[in-house]
Amino acid sequence: MIEINRKKTFTLADARHLLPIIFRFTEESSREVKAHVNRIEAFSDKTHPAVVKIEEQINDVIERWQSKIEKLGGEPKGLWMADFDNGEGYYCWKYPENEINHWHGYQDGFSGRIVLE
Repeated sequence: MIEINRKKTFTLADARHLLPIIFRFTEESSREVKAHVNRIEAFSDKTHPAVVKIEEQINDVIERWQSKIEKLGGEPKGLWMADFDNGEGYYCWKYPENEINHWHGYQDGFSGRIVLE
């Protein structure tokens, strides 16, 4: 069972249990953003009102993705990156990784990731 909107501490098994769900909606969101970016690239005038509208659509996709991560108890950290509080730091994941195999301390960021043993 998956709880929604609950701030929680994750075991590694908990975080890994959520990964197939997170991977799927991250993949969908990433694909959608890429399609919008391709539409923007078709415009020679990047200030065109249609470009502004497409940029808003990109932001909407990213905000929906972030909201889904938060509802599952994770913390979005950058584009397509999520952290899961383990009580001593975070298990961390970045799309398109297939597993959660890293962690970092509370004060460390993505660059401070350590491979789980």
